[in-house]
Amino acid sequence: MAVTRYVALLRAINVGGRNPIRMADLAEVFRDAGMDDVTTYINSGNVLFRTDEPAAGLEDHLEAAIDERFDNRITVVVRSLAQLSAAVSSAPDLFRERPDDYYCDVAFLKAPLTPAKALPVVQLRDGVDEAWAGTRALYFARLGTERTKSKIAKLSGTPEYQLMTIRTWSTTTKLLALLDARPD
Repeated sequence: MAVTRYVALLRAINVGGRNPIRMADLAEVFRDAGMDDVTTYINSGNVLFRTDEPAAGLEDHLEAAIDERFDNRITVVVRSLAQLSAAVSSAPDLFRERPDDYYCDVAFLKAPLTPAKALPVVQLRDGVDEAWAGTRALYFARLGTERTKSKIAKLSGTPEYQLMTIRTWSTTTKLLALLDARPD
């Protein structure tokens, strides 16, 4: 079976003191779960790895391994190099063209949540917020000079929020660069 490069995006760890997990311990869990070439990026639950395991069931497998080690069920969203590359290339043009004007984020969705189900619960403020549906992702932009007026944070009070994990545009593109630089 072919080896595939992946990034695992863990939801809500080491944010605001919630779900504290050391990245070295998290990497060990991934290695113990059979993943190869495991590294982490920043202290917010980004794990790069390789495996020849089938993609189907990979998220559940990693969630179970994390739960077993830390006694904490954490949502894990996994994207292959190809999927992450597609998410970056499909981002709205302003993500690349106006990075100094907007705060841009990508919300990666875990099945069964789809963009069609998630986008309607996103609250936007005219002139401040914009949102777009992607493939298994949502894209958010907040006008920098008005970001304190954004309504996007209200998403955290919805059930849909439990099946997504959000990364800044700069973190998303850095993860792609790191994943792309890794050997097969």
